[in-house]
Amino acid sequence: MKQPYLLLTPGPLSTTDTVKAAMQIDYCTWDSDYRQVTETIRQQILTLAQASPENYTTVLLQGSGSYGVEATIGTAVPREGAVLMVAINGAYGHRISEIADYYAIPHVDVVFSEDEIVDPKRIDEALTAHPEVTHFATVHSETTTGILNPIDELVPLLKARGIVSIIDAMSSLGGVPINMTELDCDYLVSSANKCVQGVPGFAFIIAKKSELAKTAGNARSLSLDLYAQWQAMTTQPGKWRFTSPTHVVHAFAQALNELDLEGGVETRYRRYSASQSRLSSGMQALGFDLVIDPADQGPIITSFKYPNENFDFSDFYQFIKERGFVIYPGKVSAIPSFRIGTIGDVDTTDINRLLAIISDYRQLNP
Repeated sequence: MKQPYLLLTPGPLSTTDTVKAAMQIDYCTWDSDYRQVTETIRQQILTLAQASPENYTTVLLQGSGSYGVEATIGTAVPREGAVLMVAINGAYGHRISEIADYYAIPHVDVVFSEDEIVDPKRIDEALTAHPEVTHFATVHSETTTGILNPIDELVPLLKARGIVSIIDAMSSLGGVPINMTELDCDYLVSSANKCVQGVPGFAFIIAKKSELAKTAGNARSLSLDLYAQWQAMTTQPGKWRFTSPTHVVHAFAQALNELDLEGGVETRYRRYSASQSRLSSGMQALGFDLVIDPADQGPIITSFKYPNENFDFSDFYQFIKERGFVIYPGKVSAIPSFRIGTIGDVDTTDINRLLAIISDYRQLNP
């Protein structure tokens, strides 16, 4: 069946035909070939994040990216004597706070406007005001708006105080260069269906071995016990504790190979950035203002304000979908807006086609 449209969304996203084709065979989870694929993926992810295999490990976890974030929060933070600080400037930061509420983890929320980056100066002040904080979590690429938060400035503030760092890099790892070894981050969480350009089905956590080793007995959930998952994959290489998403794993393995063939993360970052830049300039020329400052904009997804009070997003969405593209509604609570992603099997040629369609719409609906 031919794909009827391109997904201009922050994941799931448009994948290549070869990634789709990798899912056409049924695999046995106990088979040595399949287990080798799992182990290879774990090592490739470390390379992707420039994480030293001596100090870091990769833990794969069934479920969406939020499962990975919840497993990390629920396992990394001890049941007693710990306080989590959450830096929030969008829906996914709020989700971390909600996870802490569910697990009754004491937490301090530092909330920024949705169109404002997580400011290292304010975080530094908040950490000084709350010396009880032991763990810190924030989102790198906040897809509520498309903001890219400055983790390279935030993590050193944490290391100086001995605070454990947890970074949600769901929609950035693989599309934005990250050097875990230089950053010295403790936990970084991402997902198969984002910038690596696989499909939904599992999350993965890059964890500092020395920190993860301290977490036995912390988990509040059986299936989301990150420590137990790590131990299973260590004692039985390639084996997941519970049924693994075999087809998704093979699609991800293919996607990793294609990322390497493209030239790696830096090359993909340049492709994404070129698409985002073309989209941004083209949309502004068509009367759609940006929600956030271009200086804070990442290459993953861009938010645009409605051009006027009569703008009908549903009609706009359908017009575009019928012509081959699917976009995202807005998530910014205070500003009527919508979002367009620039990740996946997409380039500037596709963005130019989209802009031509939107130009036609604007002529019909000024």
